[in-house]
Amino acid sequence: MSKYLQITDYLVRFLENEVKKTGLKNVVVGLSGGLDSAVVAVLAKKAFGDDLLCVKMPSQYSSQSSLDDANALCRDFDLRNITCTIEPMLRAYEAMHKDLDNLRKGNFSARMRMATLFDISAQESALVLGTSNKSELMLGYGTLYGDLASAINPIGDLYKSEVFELAAYLGVTEAIIKKPPSADLWDGQSDEADLGYTYEQLDAAMKLYVDERLSREDTIAKGVDAKMLDMIIQRIFRNHFKRKMPVIAKLTSRTLGHDFNYPRDITL
Repeated sequence: MSKYLQITDYLVRFLENEVKKTGLKNVVVGLSGGLDSAVVAVLAKKAFGDDLLCVKMPSQYSSQSSLDDANALCRDFDLRNITCTIEPMLRAYEAMHKDLDNLRKGNFSARMRMATLFDISAQESALVLGTSNKSELMLGYGTLYGDLASAINPIGDLYKSEVFELAAYLGVTEAIIKKPPSADLWDGQSDEADLGYTYEQLDAAMKLYVDERLSREDTIAKGVDAKMLDMIIQRIFRNHFKRKMPVIAKLTSRTLGHDFNYPRDITL
């Protein structure tokens, strides 16, 4: 059996089971025209059919190719979809803050998209599906309470290079697979340019350091560039707060997050 057939079957069951536990049946996903959201949308379509709603949330910085790719994916996989632009909100905020740099602009855009998506989820009685991959989560390459926010994430344990392979197996639109990864947060933004290395290079190093738990020295001995590995290690530990719920100061004997950890699937 194909590796990605097994992964697909497992992730579809995972989505079905995790949503069922909540008592809900509908899900929403933000569809950007990029690889990660495309893969999550196709998996969710397999799991939920028309109980999936894809939400396109372009801004004035979204490329036409991203919009075209998102539309093509919806057509090819018969995805129920709507468009809710964040442009008016972003323009209003830019008018208020003339000193807005690209980082702040990108973070604000990501949070406006997630605020929009969670509002639609309330309207639809739906859960928000996450689209952050393992590479992004380990490196902290995402916006807290923006693209990192979700109720359920089916691809968070797949490195970006593995998401590419899963996308090819699922038959995701070729244009989406071949284009350079970008969150379309500002003009000319590119993931790999921001990070300074390709996902192929980063993932190979993280598979050794994170998954195989090799030391820094042993990872370098495997041929990994020392400067890149030091950047990876720094980002993994510096951004750990993005991978956890807010830390609560412990004052009582039953503190949420410390002692109050009931199983997610507890039944009454």
